[in-house]
Amino acid sequence: MADRITSTIHHLVATLDAFAEDFLRTRHGVSFATFHFLAAAADVEPVDITTLARCLGVTKAAVSKRVPALVADGWIEASADPAHGRRVLVTLTPRARALVQAAGGELEAEFTALFGDPRLAAHGIDVPTLNGQLALLTDLVSEKGPLA
Repeated sequence: MADRITSTIHHLVATLDAFAEDFLRTRHGVSFATFHFLAAAADVEPVDITTLARCLGVTKAAVSKRVPALVADGWIEASADPAHGRRVLVTLTPRARALVQAAGGELEAEFTALFGDPRLAAHGIDVPTLNGQLALLTDLVSEKGPLA
């Protein structure tokens, strides 16, 4: 591992994503991508495609392509927005809400438990403080915008 923060952060995120993928597939039979989509929708439902795409950091086309399969699998419902013509609204089914609540709580507990490792105790990591710092760092990077 290089001694660069950019490499360390990238490696950490990739490792966390791989853990989440394995955890969710093994215990809940869903991919991390599906869980992430549902969890993002749960935070703002009912949600239109444009807003959900922005929340996920992907294109509207990417979200639109996922919707039919998630509807067919019984995870979400898609309906026309009566107030906005062609706008499609996405809502979670009770099954999806149960998954987001259960799997989300379990995954959060698994990640949070890592901070109890005695090897980290010497560094004095406070989970709420770290979460706030990472959220602020994300905002700061976003404020810089694309450099191109």
